[in-house]
Amino acid sequence: MGIVNFVLIAIGVVSMAFGYSRARGPWQRYQALKEQDANIARYESWRGGVRDSGTTGASVAMDVLRRQARGGAILMAAGFVFVLLGFLVNA
Repeated sequence: MGIVNFVLIAIGVVSMAFGYSRARGPWQRYQALKEQDANIARYESWRGGVRDSGTTGASVAMDVLRRQARGGAILMAAGFVFVLLGFLVNA
């Protein structure tokens, strides 16, 4: 295994770790907001009220959190590609 392989694998591992750390927090918060939104919807349907289907602050926050988590996932995928290249490149 050459130096190029080692560098590609190292870049990939660091990228996957950084992507995971960037995606974990927003994804957990997104899941909590989604669960809270579903709970509110269940309560309002039980109560018999009509729920406003407009844009709320929570829906905007969920979009932002989903976008942040997607960015971290893309970093993890790029890291995986670097690791694969590190194993495939014969240098």
